[in-house]
Amino acid sequence: MATIIDVCKAAGVSKATVSRVINGSPQVKEKTRIRVLDAMKSLGYQPNVLAQALATNTSNTIGLILPHFDSYYFGSILKQTAQTLQKSQKKLFVMESHNSEAGEIEAMNTLALQRCDAIMIYSRYLSETQLVHYQEQTQRPLVVLNRSLSTQQLVSFSFDQYQLSSLAVEHLLQLGHRNIVCLTTPLNNQTGQLRLQAYRDHLAQHNIPVNEALIIEGKSTHIWGYSAVMQLLDWGQTFSAIFSCNDDMALGAIRALHERGLSVPQDISVMGIDNEPAAFYAIPSLSTVSLPIEQLTIDATNLAINMANKITTPPQHFEYFGALELRESTRLLA
Repeated sequence: MATIIDVCKAAGVSKATVSRVINGSPQVKEKTRIRVLDAMKSLGYQPNVLAQALATNTSNTIGLILPHFDSYYFGSILKQTAQTLQKSQKKLFVMESHNSEAGEIEAMNTLALQRCDAIMIYSRYLSETQLVHYQEQTQRPLVVLNRSLSTQQLVSFSFDQYQLSSLAVEHLLQLGHRNIVCLTTPLNNQTGQLRLQAYRDHLAQHNIPVNEALIIEGKSTHIWGYSAVMQLLDWGQTFSAIFSCNDDMALGAIRALHERGLSVPQDISVMGIDNEPAAFYAIPSLSTVSLPIEQLTIDATNLAINMANKITTPPQHFEYFGALELRESTRLLA
């Protein structure tokens, strides 16, 4: 089995130079880097990445923790993170937190053991105190996604969830709708809570009493949106519009209305949030709120790269805003 010494001899360089090439150091000239890589390939040399990480306390790797991989939204974050890291020659280590606090803790511990140089976490459940403690304990810089944090000790990125929901609800209100269903995302996290609060606040601003029977807490999936609307119709609830806190539930809702002989938007208007590709191709196409997912992910990943490279990064929060994407599923109430 070839060793690093064999690579040094074949490439005619020092052990330090080979190590720099393996670690993606910009200090190596391109011609030298290619010569070392060619030598490694011809000799079949495979560096022991974990041993290097243990020895140097670095791995040239960025960790990414996502709740799950089952949606366009999280797929977009994963894809954009991978593409951005590829340009920096850093590797990506991805973990699923299974949408739970225990899962987030386990994933962070695993990435710390892998000596990831920085960790990006889409956190729904861990408190700010827990996140700060983890960063201090492991000495691994964190980039927190999906959270607007009050602490002055972490870097975080999020969408203005209240603004996203406000755009959607206000659009329906301006169309004349008063009996508006709200299909929420899970309410045990900041995203769901802020989107529901915007719904309540905008109804109040228009002097419309909130009908609690029209608020259904969901699980962010197509089947949940479908089942929730079927349930409302079975209960005999009266409504002219549905505000779904994500596109997946909105598309499920449209299917349920269709099966019950109700037309969208002639009978019921439907509004979502996310602007996933399926929203455009649905019949009718879904009115929604678009999110700058790609830009947020690029910015967060680049900051994680800087932190991994020991570039001083002050704790700060970056907030992004949505925009209305009006299509065929909403109309002016006659």
